[in-house]
Amino acid sequence: MDGQLMTQEQYILAAQPNPLHQRGSTGCGAQAYPAVGIYGWRKRCLYFFILLLLVTMIVNLALTIWILKVMNFTPEGMGNLRITKDGIRLEGVSEFLLPLYVKEIQSRKDSSLILQSDRNVTVNARNDQGQLTGQLTVGSEMVEAQCQRFEVRSVDGDTVLFSADEEEISIGTEKLKVTGNEGVVFSHSVETSHVRAEPSQDLKLESPTRTLTLEAPRGVEINAGVGDFTASCRKDLLLQSSEGEILLDANTIRLGNIPLGSAVDPLEGAPAGTTYTKQTVYELCACANGKLYLSPAEKGSTCQTTSNFCLWS
Repeated sequence: MDGQLMTQEQYILAAQPNPLHQRGSTGCGAQAYPAVGIYGWRKRCLYFFILLLLVTMIVNLALTIWILKVMNFTPEGMGNLRITKDGIRLEGVSEFLLPLYVKEIQSRKDSSLILQSDRNVTVNARNDQGQLTGQLTVGSEMVEAQCQRFEVRSVDGDTVLFSADEEEISIGTEKLKVTGNEGVVFSHSVETSHVRAEPSQDLKLESPTRTLTLEAPRGVEINAGVGDFTASCRKDLLLQSSEGEILLDANTIRLGNIPLGSAVDPLEGAPAGTTYTKQTVYELCACANGKLYLSPAEKGSTCQTTSNFCLWS
């Protein structure tokens, strides 16, 4: 009986809650610890921050997807920018806010390359040390090129059409055509093998305030195939040949405004009422200095009698 009572008491004690276990006691001499947890307003704040973080992540993910969609990101590039094996390809209009450093800029085969700016468009070339060696500036009023030598070549690149440096300017075309109404103005000498005007147009060589000189080592040829040749000047017209001769070959040679040689008046000392017929024929005389004058033509030469003109002139 006693054994059965002990067993029932042990069962009842085991079934009842033990306050020592609620305090965390493991045996004789163990210390009790308070329960750990987040309760009250701290728990609500934690849930609020977790929810806010979740919403922020969702918004960031949505914005990232939207940016990728708008910028048209692809494995080949972004938007109009494509990365190829030959370099970078831009399609459409592109705007650069900072300097662009490239080795080559090339347009598509079926379109032209346009460089546009609200102000000037400047292309610079530099050497290995960063020094400026060439510059091309396209402005609203002028196009300026700064370089040691400027060249314009043909389509095949073999023929130099135009070149300029500090010493000379060369034009390599077969024909230089000037369509301006005022022609061409040269401040210094011009070297050329042929100067001609357009058909049915006049060719005029003029020096308004200085001397016009035509020189050639083997001769100067002036040819007017249909029209007239006119040479006029304010002071002297000089035709000079150091070794050869000056040939005037024409059906008619006219020398206008030649002065009349002076001589003693034949009526001086003659009786009153003596008259002479009007002189209509004259002969051409020349002074020792080369000046020409007219003298009345008679049976013999009258140049000696009118040679006083050479002394006065």
